[in-house]
Parts: sequence; C-alpha cells; structure tokens
Amino acid sequence: MQMPTGTGKTITLLSLITSYQLAHPEVGKLVYCTRTVPEMEKVLAELHELITYRARYTGGSSALPILALGLSSRKNLCCHPTISEEGSREGVDAACRRLTASWTRERAVSDPNIELCEFFEGHERAGTEALLPPGVYTLADMRAYGRKKGWCPYFLARHMMAFANVVVYNYQYMIDPKVSQMVSRELEKECVVVFDEAHNIDNVCIESLSVNLRLQTLDSASRNLTRLDTGLVSQGTLPDPGQVGGEEWLAHPALPEDVLRETVPGNIRRAEHFITFMRRLITYMRERLGGARQVVLEEPIAFLTSLQSNVAVDAKTLKFCYDRLTSLMKTLEISNTEEFTPISIVADFATLVGTYARGFAVITEPFDSRTPNIPDPVIQLSCLDASLAMRPVFSKFQSVIITSGTLSPIELYPRILNFNPVSIQSFSMTLPRDCICPVVLTRGADQMPMSTKFEMRADSGVVRNYGRTLVELAAVVPDGLVCFFVSYLYMDSIISKWHDMGILQEIMNHKLVFIETQDVVETTLALDNFRRACDSGRGAVFMSVARGKVAEGIDFDRHYGRCVVMFGVPYQYTLSRVLRSRLDYLRDTFHIKEDDYLAFDAVRQAAQCVGRVIRSKSDYGMMVFADKRYQRSDKRDKLPNWITRHLRDGHLNLSTDMLLTVTREFMRNMAQPFDQASVGRSLLSEAQLNALHQASMAQPAAWGTLQS
Repeated sequence: MQMPTGTGKTITLLSLITSYQLAHPEVGKLVYCTRTVPEMEKVLAELHELITYRARYTGGSSALPILALGLSSRKNLCCHPTISEEGSREGVDAACRRLTASWTRERAVSDPNIELCEFFEGHERAGTEALLPPGVYTLADMRAYGRKKGWCPYFLARHMMAFANVVVYNYQYMIDPKVSQMVSRELEKECVVVFDEAHNIDNVCIESLSVNLRLQTLDSASRNLTRLDTGLVSQGTLPDPGQVGGEEWLAHPALPEDVLRETVPGNIRRAEHFITFMRRLITYMRERLGGARQVVLEEPIAFLTSLQSNVAVDAKTLKFCYDRLTSLMKTLEISNTEEFTPISIVADFATLVGTYARGFAVITEPFDSRTPNIPDPVIQLSCLDASLAMRPVFSKFQSVIITSGTLSPIELYPRILNFNPVSIQSFSMTLPRDCICPVVLTRGADQMPMSTKFEMRADSGVVRNYGRTLVELAAVVPDGLVCFFVSYLYMDSIISKWHDMGILQEIMNHKLVFIETQDVVETTLALDNFRRACDSGRGAVFMSVARGKVAEGIDFDRHYGRCVVMFGVPYQYTLSRVLRSRLDYLRDTFHIKEDDYLAFDAVRQAAQCVGRVIRSKSDYGMMVFADKRYQRSDKRDKLPNWITRHLRDGHLNLSTDMLLTVTREFMRNMAQPFDQASVGRSLLSEAQLNALHQASMAQPAAWGTLQS
C-alpha cells in the first residue's frame, strides 16, 4: 500500500486493524515493524491518541482494553543504574548477560558476593504476577514502570508479548533470522504484520543475510578459538565429553526445514573436534584472502568444491557451525558474547554458504573498488535474493501489509520479494491547497544542461550552474533549505569547487550552511544547529546525501524544510561486484531488466529525499529535481503518483530563471492565510464517504492487504 508522507498511513492502519481485532477476537495481535526507534515512538504515540479518542466516543464500555508496547534492545530498555550507562549496545548486552545468566544466579546462591541484577531478580520473583495493565507503553513508559515495580523492562516486554494486542518493534526482529528466532518465534499465524516505511525492505532483507570477512575478522576469530581451546577447554572448565555430546542444539534460524531434520555430523560433536574444524576453515579463508590478486566471483557450490578439495571441509558440516558454536558457548557459560563476535561471524558465514546453493554469491576482492591502490582484501557472502528473508514471514503469517510513501513502481515489489499480493493500492493525497510544488530543473541560466551523469558531473559549467541555482534559491526560499547529493564523494568534490569559486560564501550571505558527514555525532550536532538557525529566523542550508542517515530518518517539517533540491539521479555505484551479481540474479530469476531495476532504485531514493520536506497536510514545500534526466518519462513515471499529479507541464524543463519565478509565486501563495477546515478536499464529506462505502462493497478485494 502506498500513501503520501504525512497523510495518515499509520493512524489509518492502526484504526482499521485494532477495530477489526475488537470485532473479531480470533484475529491475532498486530505486529507493527518500523525502521528506527523514533518511528516506533511515533506509532505508539498515535496509537495512544487513537485509544483515547475511541474511549471518549464509546464511553470506554464497548471496547475491550488494549495492551500495546514497544520492544527494543537492552540498551533502550535497561534501567539498571550501572549497565544502562554502558556506551554501546553490545556493552549493555554483555553486562546484562553476565548478571542474568543462569550459571551466575546458581553460583550466587552459595556466594552472596556475586553481583546480580536486582531488576531481573525482581521480575523473576514476581513470576506470573509480572504483568502490565492495559494501556500503551512507549520505551520510556516501560523503563518508568520497571523502576516503579523493580522489574526488568526488557524481560517484562519480552514476557508481555504473549499478552499484548499490539507489538511495535524494529524490522530486524521480524526479518533477521538470528533475531526473529529468539523474539518472534512464538507469534501465532493469525497475527497481522505491518512493515511501515518499507520502500527499502528488499535492501534490509539482503543485508540481514550477507556476511563480509576481512583479515582482521579472521585474526580475531583465531584468537577466539585459542581462548576457547587453551583458556577454557585445556584448563578443565569444559564439561566432560558426555555432557557436551548431550548439549541442546540451537538450530540456525535461517536453515530450511529439510536441513533442520538432518543429524548433526559426528565430526563436530566433541568440542575439541569442532574447534579443530573451525581452525581449518579459518586457515583456508586467510590463505585465500592473503593470496588474492584479482577479483573472484563464484557461486556457493564452486566455493564449497574448492573448500572440500583443499582442507576437506564439507558442506553438511558447515551447515551446523553456527548452532555448534552457540551450543558450545552456552555449555562453557560464556556470557560476554561481544568478545566472541568475530568467530560468530565466521560461523554465520559457514552456515549460510553451506546451506544455500542459489541466491548467494561468494566474492573475493583484493582491493576496495573505490580505492584500488590500497590493499583491503575481503570475502563477501552476498545475498542476492531478498525473498529468502521474507519467505518465512509470508509463509507463517496470514496477513502482511507493506506500506510506504515511496513504493513506486509498486508492481515491482512483489517480483523482487517473490510473492503474490491480494491487493495493491496507491492512494493520492487529499489536500485543501496545492502545498507541494515539484519541478524539474534541466539547465542553468546560461541554458547549459545540468546533470550528474559521469561525463558531465566534473564539468565546471555544471558545477557553477548548480551553485548559482542554490545561491538564488537561498535568497528566495525562507527558513530551511535542504540539498541532497548522489554520494559523499560527489558532495565533498562539489562543495570544494564551490568554495574555490566563491559560491559557498555567497550562499552563506543568505543562510548558514551545515553539512552531513559519515560521523553520526557530527551529523547530529549539525542537525541541531541547523534547527536552531531556522528557529532563530537566520535560515540555513543543510547539505546531505541520498541513502544516508538524514535521507532515511530525519524529517524537515514546517519551517525546517521549505525547499528540497535533489542534485542528480542517485544511482547505486554500478561498478560494485555485489550489485552486478544481484542485477544478474534478478535478470535470470525474476526477469527484471538491469536498467529497470537501477532506475527504479534511483528514483525511489530521490522520492524519499524530496519527501522529507512535507510531513503533514498543513505543511508546504518545493521539490526540485535538478537533473535533465528527470525530464524523461522513464524517470518521471517511476515517481509516486502523489508527486507526479502535482507536476504540471509548466514545471518541466525549467532553467534556473524559470525556477526562481515558479518559486517566488509558490512561496507568495503559501504565505496567504490558510483555512484548514475544508470539507470535501482535506476532509471527506458524507457523500464521499457513502461513495467509498459503496465502492468497497462492490469490490471488497480493493480494501484487502498485501498478503502471502
């Protein structure tokens, strides 16, 4: 389902699904998946407003009580005074496991000096009485309730998932097999699963099943094995072989059902044999990386054949490496799993490459393709098929909804994710006024074409025209102005040239300039100061990058974003071997042409960038597509309908002078007094509601969900 940003996708879905739950108690819980913690908090805030509204108009008697909670990592839920102060998520996880592990608690019975977590112990003592009353609980609410009761909020949230009507958590809790096996395994098939802001869901799936190995990782993994071997096994902390042989096997969650039914190979049942096996694997991988002189791209079968012939490591044994390592670490009572992350990565690599014959590529590169003079060998196990991660979701749950404001062309997603949708819907935006103004800028004031095509992007005339356009817009557009570039490298290059040309100083005469960097802390500080400049009336320009942190998760609502400029078409780096492999796989498996996918991916990123500028129906802003290629129908047609329906003929093929004329007129019109109560345009009239009801009765499938 596609709806424009800020027009109520979230509240619409929450209203529909929770109401349906009340009318049909047999329906399972609503599992709402978001990308970030701030988005999770927004969903819970809207749900709280919805429940308050429903209670006010029903008197609270006709509706069953709803329990909704947000689930996140220990880092976001921990209320322990010491552990919660740990700097990283991994540090909090390790400290928490150290204080809550079963073996730690058993030893504390005889040794009172052993430290335990008072909140976890309080939760354990409460047992079945550790329950949340009905209501909507954000992460802050969970922490406050945990402090009040003396219960651990993290384990309380995990426990209450079984009783909640609505659970809101991150994509990874549903898609990443290693996480979903622990968190979402007990969810019933009747659950309704929603993926919000799902325009990049295929990339999330790919990343969750891809593993990279470098020499540093392999060296650390070897030290992990030495620690397991000499520091634990040889010092007598390892239980006797009989006990190890009886360990509970924790099957890797990405394994298909037929693999789960196989018997664990006998050559890795004993701990010392498993450690020897892993040493042989790491030695082979290190030699392969050390001897890499050229790029090698092969399918998993070819990689396994080479592995078998060189070090006698077979695929069947590789399938169980992740399970065997997890089981061994539990048997050895290792709570600080962060320290053993490198060997876990190697085991994950081994399990995936030993399991899947198709949908993956093993790529060995001696150099980074962007810095070919600096040796940086890497073995990449790259997932090429996003449907491998989504298949368990579609097969388990009856109803799955995929929604975003930028899913166009929406018909391509079922092909990429390999499922048959019950319904595909794209809804337009009902606006009381034309508050968005998309335009296509193709040339500068000197009529020279503008584009970030490789053969044009370094041209001094193009750079100057882009700079002059930004100078003129900064003089005309009030408050905040946001620019997006196609890459960090291009942004750094063009800003440097603008500085040499004196253009950067001209921009700063009108507004302050802030720049996104790859450092999260610096970018956060720049955003804070950007907002302060807009609040004070000074105005500011924020320069950012498509596919970056700002493009995906930061809103420039109201005066923080009155205009957004997309400099160029943000194509992926097409010389990437991983991308080339995926394009070949999409062509051969799903019959998706290379140019179609690249254009689709670039335009959805551009739409996501410009969509940052409007976050509600009362907001307004300019959307400038600054590249002559947007004039072509094969690019424009891939933009969401809610953008293209505002793209008039007079807003196409503009020069800088024409753009400024359109901008002045738009800003002047938007500055007029605005009456938001406009029934029939922004709000539906009774006649429109009746017409929609009749349409839904005639075509009930049109109101369905994307479903496996």
